[in-house]
Amino acid sequence: MFQRCFDDGKYKQAVGIALESRRYDMLESAIMKSDDIPNLLSYALGIAMTLLQKRTVRNTVLQVLVRLYTNLSEPDYTNMCQCYIYLNEPQTVVNILNKLISGNEEQLLMVFQICFDVYESATQHFVDEVMEGLGIKQKKEEGTAMEVESSEAVKPSEEPVKTVAQDSAIDKKRAQVGSILSGEIPITLKSQFLIRKNSSDMLVLKNCKDASRNAVCHTATVIANSLMHAGTTCDAFLRDNLDWLAKATNWAKFTATASIGVIHHGHETNALKLMSSYLPKEPGSGSPYQEGGALYALGMIHANHGAAIIPYLSEQLQTATNETVKHGGCLGLGLAAMTSKSSDIYEQLKNNLYQDDAIIGEAAGISMGLVMMGSLDEDALSDMVQYAHETQHEKILRGLSLGIAMICYGQLEAADATIKSLSEDKDPVLRMCGMYSKGMAYAGTGNNKAIRGLLHVAVSDVNDDVRRAAVISIGFLLFNSPEQCPNVVSLLSESYNSHVRYGAALALGISCAGSGMKEALNILEPMINDPVNYVRQGALLASAMVLVQQNDHMCPKLKTFKELFTKTMSDKHEDVMVKFGAILAQGIINAGGRNCTISMRTQYGHTNVPSVVGLLVFTHTWFWFPLSHFLCLAFQPTYLIGLNKDLKMPVMKFKSCAKPSMYAYPPLLEPPKEKEKEKGSTAILSTTAKKAAKNKTTAATTATTTAPAATPMDVDPPATSTTEEKKEDKKEDKKEKGDEEAVVSTQSTGVSTAILSTTAKKAAKNKTTAATTATTTAPAATPMDVDPPATS
Repeated sequence: MFQRCFDDGKYKQAVGIALESRRYDMLESAIMKSDDIPNLLSYALGIAMTLLQKRTVRNTVLQVLVRLYTNLSEPDYTNMCQCYIYLNEPQTVVNILNKLISGNEEQLLMVFQICFDVYESATQHFVDEVMEGLGIKQKKEEGTAMEVESSEAVKPSEEPVKTVAQDSAIDKKRAQVGSILSGEIPITLKSQFLIRKNSSDMLVLKNCKDASRNAVCHTATVIANSLMHAGTTCDAFLRDNLDWLAKATNWAKFTATASIGVIHHGHETNALKLMSSYLPKEPGSGSPYQEGGALYALGMIHANHGAAIIPYLSEQLQTATNETVKHGGCLGLGLAAMTSKSSDIYEQLKNNLYQDDAIIGEAAGISMGLVMMGSLDEDALSDMVQYAHETQHEKILRGLSLGIAMICYGQLEAADATIKSLSEDKDPVLRMCGMYSKGMAYAGTGNNKAIRGLLHVAVSDVNDDVRRAAVISIGFLLFNSPEQCPNVVSLLSESYNSHVRYGAALALGISCAGSGMKEALNILEPMINDPVNYVRQGALLASAMVLVQQNDHMCPKLKTFKELFTKTMSDKHEDVMVKFGAILAQGIINAGGRNCTISMRTQYGHTNVPSVVGLLVFTHTWFWFPLSHFLCLAFQPTYLIGLNKDLKMPVMKFKSCAKPSMYAYPPLLEPPKEKEKEKGSTAILSTTAKKAAKNKTTAATTATTTAPAATPMDVDPPATSTTEEKKEDKKEDKKEKGDEEAVVSTQSTGVSTAILSTTAKKAAKNKTTAATTATTTAPAATPMDVDPPATS
């Protein structure tokens, strides 16, 4: 078979057969005989990272690929270091960097790129070991620069000037490398992008605020604001609504204070100064909910790179006496020390766990898992499982279940024994832990055996929480192949069990996040009208996750779902749980100033540890609202940044052949226009018409009286017949009675005015009387003097 592939030039098929049959010698032969070795190496690396299910096999293949990368005429150091990150060999990465750092400019640029990749893909523990190997140390005070130890001591003045200059140049390069690995430059670039390009729609938040008529919706609006402005440092909404924000009490105040950490996520400089007004000062001097939330916020700001803030958080946790402050301190310390595998921090958190306080224990259990993430440490697992069997507090059990699942992260079949023992436990919370552990151990692999196991539990376990956790975990397994998830959970979305339906919705949201996939939306759309309130909530959250950073051009259904979110949260008769989901959905769909998506993969296809952690803990918003802030860890800015050798951004221009509408922001909401009221004609009453006619008559009389009389020619007055005038008046009266009718005028406003014929008759009579008066009062004409006629 191999020979036929070689003869026909089908080298990719030969690589596939070699991997399936574990013939690593033929894998190497197929790659080396190819005409395009670098391309085939990349193909083999992609298969190894996505399709190989066993950890031992994957490690062997990666070692073969590293050897082939090294033997190339121009070694591909970038992919080599990606392999070493997965193989957990930091010292080999240090050797490569030391070799390249003293080379030419092109090699220096390669060093910088490798450092950016290590910072993005590796755990905090791996990065710390690389920095230590390079002789780079970070001061523990916050906001200080890096300390660089030169690998070669500079000798006294007898050394040539050239050598001193070379050492100085290398030290400068090491300082640049340190600024990348410590996160200083990556975080600064990310922050500048999110701040400058922030295009949040404040009207959405205003609508959410106006719809908040109870404490749950108030908390949801605060969380939505933090997600919408994650990393942008824009806290205008909170400042503009301080009176409204002051309504938060107790744990709502804890959540509101912690939301500041989400808004300033990644902005480590002056973080202590920013939170100083909320942090603990003297025992009993401030609100414990506010102080605990502030410690939680500090951990969120320094998540996964908290070397500078860990000593402060550890000290505050040690001196705290209030359970709420300790709860926030544990969460903050766990976030800052994520994946560090620090035994000292783990012991401190374990001591807090053993106090057997429900509130402190829950946070301690989660944080122990954050610190030991992906280590599969036997001592840690033994301690946590044993205490889970002993404690009577369900909150502590739930915290430990998340912590144990995180320790199993990425361990594949190595975690099978732990998963099996947990899945068979009589305690339903520990069985739920077994489901989450399986989802974390095989995250992104799409392992068929693991999926079958989860589906079996989803339809057979007697506890609803366990079934819901099993379905949600399917989403974590399939996020590398999201097109498969709708087919897997489509039947579960129609299950008679409402918890299974909720799990199916979240599984779709996790695996298809940011894809705008039509198949996922077609399943979620009818679930928004589900008869059970929390299923509708899950469907709203999941649809927002699928639609994040989509526009009308890419996803025509976007407008429909946005209108649905607005309608749901504004409906006075809607259930509070559903409104909570709709308000959070508004924050998710506008994540990070509408410049972030939800992704659990790095650009090289590796699983992004903070993103997985964020989504896993976010699923426990079901039990505890403050954990919803973890979702911001899964937000990934969508940008392309280019730097030169000085780590500065040069002026660059790119030409896009796509239409502007392809990548345009969705249009902002327009404020509702005030409807102008149509003014109807004024109602004219009969008395008004009567008064107007009277005024008109009076004015005419006055004008006649005051006008200067003309001097007429003297003539004899005409003979008047009083009898004839009376007859004429009687005829007019009879005519008016015969023509009597009502004149009705109907206006647009619905007001009708009737002018009766009696009024018209009265007005005519007044007019006649006025004419008679004018004739009577006119001065008589003086007749001309003539001779009297002759008399006979």
